[in-house]
Amino acid sequence: MASVSPAAAAAAVSGSHHGRLLLPSSPRRLPRPRPRLRFASCHADTLLPSSSSEVRTPLVPAVEPSSESSTDCFVDWLRARGLPPGKVDIRERPVPCLRDGKDRPLRYVAAGVDLQEGDVAFEVPMSLVVTLERVLGDESIAELLTNNKLSELACLALYLMYEKKQGKDSFWYPYIKELDRHRGRGQLAVESPLLWTESELDYLSGSPLKDEVVARDEAIRREYNELDTLWFMAGSLFQQYPFDIPTEAFPFEIFKQAFVAVQSCVVHLQKVSLARRFALVPLGPPLLTYKSNCKAMLTVDGESVRLVVDRPYKAGEPIIIWCGPQTNSRLVLNYGFVDENNPFDRISIEASLNTEDPQYQEKRMVAQRNGKHAIQNFNVYVGKEKQTVAEMLPYLRLGYISDPDEMQSILSSEGDTCPVSPCTERAVLDQLGGYLESRLAGYPTTLNEDEAMLADGSLEPKQEVATRLVRLEKKMLHACLQATNEFITDLPDHTVSPCPAQYAPEMK
Repeated sequence: MASVSPAAAAAAVSGSHHGRLLLPSSPRRLPRPRPRLRFASCHADTLLPSSSSEVRTPLVPAVEPSSESSTDCFVDWLRARGLPPGKVDIRERPVPCLRDGKDRPLRYVAAGVDLQEGDVAFEVPMSLVVTLERVLGDESIAELLTNNKLSELACLALYLMYEKKQGKDSFWYPYIKELDRHRGRGQLAVESPLLWTESELDYLSGSPLKDEVVARDEAIRREYNELDTLWFMAGSLFQQYPFDIPTEAFPFEIFKQAFVAVQSCVVHLQKVSLARRFALVPLGPPLLTYKSNCKAMLTVDGESVRLVVDRPYKAGEPIIIWCGPQTNSRLVLNYGFVDENNPFDRISIEASLNTEDPQYQEKRMVAQRNGKHAIQNFNVYVGKEKQTVAEMLPYLRLGYISDPDEMQSILSSEGDTCPVSPCTERAVLDQLGGYLESRLAGYPTTLNEDEAMLADGSLEPKQEVATRLVRLEKKMLHACLQATNEFITDLPDHTVSPCPAQYAPEMK
């Protein structure tokens, strides 16, 4: 199976946590030359390689161009290179161009005929699919390179950048031109925040995603600094290019554009070798529309990648595939869009035991016994906010134990956590409520203001995507705060928090 990779660029990066509750104490190529990939000369770029010296014409065209693109070289290229008969065509839709204010249609894969659930919409031969195995011609080299500080995306991006320099001589020129047309923009025509300006990133103020963008950018730069290693290790691959070594041939910003473009198009194939797991598939992303509640995925069947639809389609409707179990922040980071009906959306709350607590080790043992860690991440899923708050409370109570005898009693018992008293419970709930309020205060706008801006309909595309994201984050935080207040309401009348513990909680 294959889904859009949830960690395409994350192979080299781990995002930073937004806030933490600190609890109180008490090589070589194959002999046959491979086709090359390159980027067209527009803003950001994309890539693809694969060779197919035999040209065969299918009896029935796999794709039909729309009337506006009857001479489209990409469609002609697909037909000429042996794409089997399919049931889709490529159409265009106008989208706002974020750079010069003009409409530039983006293409998408649509049903060419009425489809039923279970129909094979299209099938792409592996000769038209780009993987590291095809790029490097040797699976062992591919695994070696990706274990040497470089992600698959970095390797693919470098190969494509060199190929782009080849111009129209590239076998993959029509496909690369199509990918460049999208410039890494998602289905809402918005680029990843990795390519936003500093002022545009301010739209994400208060969201953990803003810090994650910074961390991802730093990780991409680390990969860029390792590109020369790839060039020297796979020298036979790059001898065909009369260009300088990577960091001399390409500035960082060009590499980042290529990296982000690949990130938005790559799919994660399942049940294949490591050298095939990340792939660029014609008729795949970005021509397909992503949804979080879809079941259709690109799957490997022998020597081809196929798409079996999971729902009926009328001719002309965009074909939808699953984008993997990704949060909305990840969808924005990788593909530039928000899915309002995303069942996998969540925010994180990180809590930690206070390392200065004299009883830290004992509390850590109790936490581990109950499946938790000294630094514990709690995922708050949309619609399950009260459930998560209830899950957090036993862990938070642990930080308020100060009596050594009580701690020993907890250690020797088989119960799950600490005894509960109304006063301690109020202290724990006050701490959690204060954390949630401070996190909400970190956003420059309120939830009501976000709702009003979205209803107005005048936001530019990047601001609209960012506003939709932070609005959903705030809704989950508000739901957590409401659940916390409900727990407080259920306490006995006049219950107040005890005096602050010696090792007061910290919030980051």
